[in-house]
Amino acid sequence: MLRRQARERREYVYKKALESKQRQIYERKQKIREALASGKPLPPELRGAEAQELAKHLTLDAAQTEPESSIDDEYARAGQYDPRILVTTSRNPSSRLSQFAKELRFVFPNSTRLNRGGYTMAELASAARANGMTDLVVVHEHRGVPDAMVVSHFPHGPTVLFSLHNVTLRHEVATHSDSTVSEQYPHLIFDGFGGRLGDRVRNVLRFLFPVPKEDAKRVMTFANTNDFISFRHHVFVASHREAHLAEVGPRFDMRPYEIRQGTIEQKEADVEWVLRPFMNTARKRSQLAGSVST
Repeated sequence: MLRRQARERREYVYKKALESKQRQIYERKQKIREALASGKPLPPELRGAEAQELAKHLTLDAAQTEPESSIDDEYARAGQYDPRILVTTSRNPSSRLSQFAKELRFVFPNSTRLNRGGYTMAELASAARANGMTDLVVVHEHRGVPDAMVVSHFPHGPTVLFSLHNVTLRHEVATHSDSTVSEQYPHLIFDGFGGRLGDRVRNVLRFLFPVPKEDAKRVMTFANTNDFISFRHHVFVASHREAHLAEVGPRFDMRPYEIRQGTIEQKEADVEWVLRPFMNTARKRSQLAGSVST
C-alpha cells in the first residue's frame, strides 16, 4: 500500500511538472505571436536560439489552445461516488470544540466523527486512506474558541487551511427550536466566487457534498465577501405561493489562508497559494472574487 501511494504521488508530481513546462512554452509562443502581429521587437528574454526554434513552429500550432491543468484531477470522479468525510479535532478539545465537531458531522453527509485521542496526523491520514475516506476535516481552537479548520482531500490533496470567525453553534441560533437537522443531501449556493483562486476554493468545498436530489429541502450557502466566506445552513418548505425558511445552524465565517498540493501529513508538499501580509492591507483587492473592487 505504501509503495503504491508513493508511486501514485510521484506520477502526480511528474505530470504537474510536465504541465508546468508546457504552459511556459505556450506563454512564450503567445508573446512571440503577439510581437509578430503588432510589428514590435521581441522582448529581451525571448531573443536567442530557443525563441527562434519556437518561432519556426508557430504556423504549425496556430490553433494551439491553452494547456489544461491536472491540479483538480483529484476531483475528476466527483459525482460518480459520494464523498466520505472524517471529522476530528485537535488534541484535548474543549467541550465547545467537541460540540462544534459533532455539528459538523451533521453538516457533511456521509461523514464520521472520530475522537482524536493520541493519534498523530500521519496515523489519521493512514486510517482515512485505509477506510476509503475521501476527505479529512480537522478543527482547532484557541482558549476554547474554534478558530481554524483544515480540509484535506485524499489521496493526493489539496489541503486548504481556513481561519474560523464568529462561530455560532446550533443551540445558539435563534430558530434552532423551530427546525430539525435534516439528513438529506443539501443543495449548495455559492456567491461571490470568481477567478482561479475562487474556483479552486469553491471546488474544495463543493466536493465535500454529494449530489442532492431535486426535492431536497435542505440548502447550504457559502457567500464570499472580502475573502471571508459566510456559511449558513437552512431548511425550507415551499408552496405554490410562498416559502418558509428556517436556519438550522451552525453558522460561521471562514477565510482561506493557505493551499497545499499534498495531504495534511505531507510537510514537504508544495504550497500552491498562501495569504501574504501585504494582502491584508490591499483593501480594494478581493482574492476569491477574482476582481478588484472600486
